[in-house]
Amino acid sequence: MAASLRLRGAASGLWYWSRRQPPAVASLAAVCSRSMASKTPVGFIGVGNMGNPMAKNLMKHGYPLIIYDVFPDACKEFLDAGEQVVSSPADVAEKADRIITMLPTSINAIEAYSGANGILKKVKKGSLLIDSSTIDPMVSKELAKEVEKMGAVFMDAPVSGGVGAARSGNLTFMVGGVEEEFAAAQELLGCMGSNVVYCGAVGTGQAAKICNNLLLAISMIGTAEAMNLGIRLGLDPKLLAKILNMSSGRCWSSDTYNPVPGVMDGVPSANNYQGGFGTTLMAKDLGLAQDAATSTKSPILLGSQAHQIYRVMCAKGYSQKDFSAVFQFLREEETF
Repeated sequence: MAASLRLRGAASGLWYWSRRQPPAVASLAAVCSRSMASKTPVGFIGVGNMGNPMAKNLMKHGYPLIIYDVFPDACKEFLDAGEQVVSSPADVAEKADRIITMLPTSINAIEAYSGANGILKKVKKGSLLIDSSTIDPMVSKELAKEVEKMGAVFMDAPVSGGVGAARSGNLTFMVGGVEEEFAAAQELLGCMGSNVVYCGAVGTGQAAKICNNLLLAISMIGTAEAMNLGIRLGLDPKLLAKILNMSSGRCWSSDTYNPVPGVMDGVPSANNYQGGFGTTLMAKDLGLAQDAATSTKSPILLGSQAHQIYRVMCAKGYSQKDFSAVFQFLREEETF
């Protein structure tokens, strides 16, 4: 099984939980008050750019944490804060019956769950396992089957909002899994996000996330192209952004995450495109969208072009920069 999952992960464009409730957008106040928090430890695997602030928000709501990350240095500040740090995902599963994973790729998720020292080696019956990684929906479905065999519950709950929303606790979670288990997932996810949306069966959370990032990638490139053109036509970039944001071209990429240095404060473009959502990860997500489009025979003409642009960016030294660096890339590519 692990082998087939690895094959699925490798083919996914990798460039790299009981009370029935109707599908709903969870109320933040309803799901993350201190009186509702059980205070039993929560496992958290993957404390990178997104996982770190997510885990910290659980701490703020009174949850003790059991932490693991493949990079020990990433765990240091949690250890210094008095949280438990362990040496493998299996050790997390041994100590916690609610676990959140936040990992970069399908391969990483497969290893964390099904690997030699994975969660499934020591998972307890009745455990709730929530994967907030953005991975292939088919991998989520296969992992759910393996988790179910162990008497536990798996839900996919990828996020949208970026590092800023992760820090402020305003992420959107798109949740896939058994509907009767949604309420228990809300308790945890509502402490990290302002929107917790039930999407359907396992895999539908991933499907929603892939579609969102497909649109995001396209709109960011469009914003970068429009801003670049306007600047070359003699327009002041702040003025142009103001006009776009009061006109029909307005979008998240223009009014919240503008890719032009100097237009907005507190975004990656104001910090040499450091932090935020890496170009490598955007290329990976677009690869997932490409695979999904192929399997469903869905035309994604602009999505395919966006995928190629971000792949080229990775090859040209932009892999560790925020994906909004597409503006800088376009400015430098006079041959387009």
